[in-house]
Amino acid sequence: MNATGRQTDLIGEYVAALTAALHGPARAKARMIEEIRDGLTDATAAHTGEGMPYERAAHQAVRDFGTVDELVPSCQRELTIAQARHTARAVALTAPFLIACWYLAWTTDQDQAWQLPRTAQLLAVHLAGVATVAALLAATTLAATGALARRLPTPHRLPLVVAWTGTTASAAMAVTTLALATASALATNWPLLAFAGVLAAASHAAVAASARACRHCAHLPTTQPAVSWLRG
Repeated sequence: MNATGRQTDLIGEYVAALTAALHGPARAKARMIEEIRDGLTDATAAHTGEGMPYERAAHQAVRDFGTVDELVPSCQRELTIAQARHTARAVALTAPFLIACWYLAWTTDQDQAWQLPRTAQLLAVHLAGVATVAALLAATTLAATGALARRLPTPHRLPLVVAWTGTTASAAMAVTTLALATASALATNWPLLAFAGVLAAASHAAVAASARACRHCAHLPTTQPAVSWLRG
């Protein structure tokens, strides 16, 4: 194998190990890995431009970047924040649908003999309250981790708070789905309630997966990086 091949293998192995060790949103992770790969390639090119052999230049570039174990905590911190933003965005976009679903259920039966049972009405009020609080927390998270907060430290436990906020919101959406499915079987105007149930189910699916990933990322070891890679 020639020197160029050895260089490519060394950088490729380094990037592959880093990719396997990191967890977070696919697009944010891919962008981070690509930046690191480009950095290694540029550093290697700079060393070879000074007359250093390819293999030695690649080793030097990797050594300057630090080992994978040294780099993972700070990179994971950024990906964890990116995942928290992803989850917060999902909650902020879908929580209003939960409120809308209960509004449909509430108003659909006003002129009908059948009406939502008292228990369902109370459930609607509580779940709508959960959706409102979750949406507010999500909006606050997006503001706290956005472009204006680029140079400000992010609270260490914020990703975990976002993860459980998303989990709570997704659970509320699941309960709403079941409640509306039951209501649609009893109501005269069942297609509208069925549509609201489908909307709640879709919202649950969108938030639940993101919240699960956020919980996983929030429990990974991280360190606060000196420079933010992915916020914006």
